[in-house]
Amino acid sequence: METQLNKDERVEIRISSHDKKIFQKAQKLSGDKSFSSFIVRIVKQQAEEIVAENDRIIASEKDREIFFDAVFGESEPNENMVEAAKKYKSQKSLW
Repeated sequence: METQLNKDERVEIRISSHDKKIFQKAQKLSGDKSFSSFIVRIVKQQAEEIVAENDRIIASEKDREIFFDAVFGESEPNENMVEAAKKYKSQKSLW
């Protein structure tokens, strides 16, 4: 687990006693040394997953836009694309 050297921020939350009991039981089962370290670790892990998923969605949307612009856009193919198409067509005729 990543050690945080500078802990100058504080977060306060209110939870039900039922939730606190569940969290404390999970903390003991997880082996985390403190309740705070457990909460920080779990929330950070979930937050990183949410951010990573969002980044993948944004990247895939950008990739989709780039792909469709390349396929259906108005631009002409560059020299490399023309050569690749010629090579493909010449190999295809051998089948």
